[in-house]
Amino acid sequence: MDGFGFSEAFQRANVIVKLPDKQQKEVLDLLFNTTSGAGMNILRIGIGSSPDSSSDHMNTIEPKNPGSPTATPDYVWDGKDSGQLFVAQQAYARGVRTFYADAWSAPSFMKTNGNENNGGSLCGVSGTKCSSGDWKQAYANYLVAYIKFYQAAGIDITYVGFLNEPEYSASYAGMLSSGTQAADFIKILAPTIYTANLSTGIACCDSEGWSNQGTMTSQIKSAGAESLLAIITSHSYTSSPSSPISTSKRVWQTENADLQGAWQSAWYSSGGAGEGMHWASLIHTAVVNANCSAYVYWVGVQGGSTNSKLVRVDGDSYIVSKRLWAFAQWARAATPGSVRVGVSGGSGLQTSAYLRDDGTLAVLVLNTGTSDASVSISTAGDFTANTTKAWITDNTHDYSDTATTISSSGLVSGSVSGRSMVTFVLSK
Repeated sequence: MDGFGFSEAFQRANVIVKLPDKQQKEVLDLLFNTTSGAGMNILRIGIGSSPDSSSDHMNTIEPKNPGSPTATPDYVWDGKDSGQLFVAQQAYARGVRTFYADAWSAPSFMKTNGNENNGGSLCGVSGTKCSSGDWKQAYANYLVAYIKFYQAAGIDITYVGFLNEPEYSASYAGMLSSGTQAADFIKILAPTIYTANLSTGIACCDSEGWSNQGTMTSQIKSAGAESLLAIITSHSYTSSPSSPISTSKRVWQTENADLQGAWQSAWYSSGGAGEGMHWASLIHTAVVNANCSAYVYWVGVQGGSTNSKLVRVDGDSYIVSKRLWAFAQWARAATPGSVRVGVSGGSGLQTSAYLRDDGTLAVLVLNTGTSDASVSISTAGDFTANTTKAWITDNTHDYSDTATTISSSGLVSGSVSGRSMVTFVLSK
């Protein structure tokens, strides 16, 4: 497993920056603290392409066209990056080490439509023709420069992406691409990162849905560029992760949310798309059925009245949704480096288990039914449990301690209430 996280792109990070010190610390701890909060361990960072920071724009580090692809660029770094650097540094201080920087678009002058918005492709990839020339190398240099700005500020970018929903021509920043065109650029970006002595891996392609990402991945493989990637990334809006994408690389679900649903903070109410239990189940399906090694929500903290975020800010106050605590069950159990192991039994329950780097075994049990379930956990092989702990999330508990027992033979027993999720951690 690689982990769980969220984004604060499009100036959402500034919502955290502007909070009073007390509330700011509380919110950051809710997001990242591994003992009192969700324990998120991935931060997705938006690489800007806008020449200004008006509205919710993410400003670019290259606001002026240098004149040609080979001209010397004038990179500009404001030390803030729409508040994202502050959030990244706070995440790092709380133990986060995985930072995924993703560009929605190249700067406008590098694209076929001369606009960061409304689609357009990167000049120089197959099937394009631009009077200004081939901008693939310039875009690779641009991304490397961005990574180095973060590196100088104490944040090593773990993965970099260069597309966001490339099948969708949006009214906001975005860039169209097929898998074949993405491969054209990957073949330029990979040696550019290597030459810069960076360890950053390449991610692709943050497609709008799982099915299209599968198609793009197949095209990348056919073009001979799969080996240059570190991870395959996809969103879940037009099709959800229900089966594995055919690739030798690890696969992440990098954006999903109930974008337009009215704010819902409950674990379970009526089975709505914003409820915490619904999200716990979505993550289970992605991890267990689609073999995802990471799951990233759209936004961690934001204002407004929809479910697009995990924590809602109103002025100087905030409200925490149970979606955050659904993520806590996963992030604090299936920790980075843990390996999912096989499970059997548990009829009617959604169960999975993870052997963690510290030698402990985390067993996650989600009960979406109305009746309580008695659970007995036995282990095979050379793992025999000597101690156990358990934590529950439901309508009245937020990752709270719950009772569990262990026999002299290592059999762990506990109860999983109807419409609840329990994490059992077994230690040798």
